[in-house]
Amino acid sequence: MTTSSNIGSPIKVSVETFYVEAQSQPEKDKYVFAYTVTIKNHSLCSAKLQSRYWLITDANGKETEVEGEGVVGEKPTIGPGESYKYTSGAVLDTPLGTMQGHYVMRNEFGNEFKAPIEVFRLACPNILH
Repeated sequence: MTTSSNIGSPIKVSVETFYVEAQSQPEKDKYVFAYTVTIKNHSLCSAKLQSRYWLITDANGKETEVEGEGVVGEKPTIGPGESYKYTSGAVLDTPLGTMQGHYVMRNEFGNEFKAPIEVFRLACPNILH
């Protein structure tokens, strides 16, 4: 599943999700998901990713907030018209859940702004009809 957003932001974020069956243990309520994020800069100046914020919600309504500097150990600078792509993961107690959040970006003039990440679904195959 692929989701993208760019509501009011020069940064467009698209996400593709995958269920990682080999690392999951449904009998122990452990469902592993990977997601690949593509961040595209549609502005006329460079933007550096400073930090991330995620709200992860499982099917039972359990919410987990994740905040931190950069992504996958990096703080990429994305030039005008350029993209940055990375893959990360999340572990849920249920076979279905959602993620949403934002990146804090800083442009080359030192101005910070949020690039929203619209809600996207984490789901085991065939869990939804």
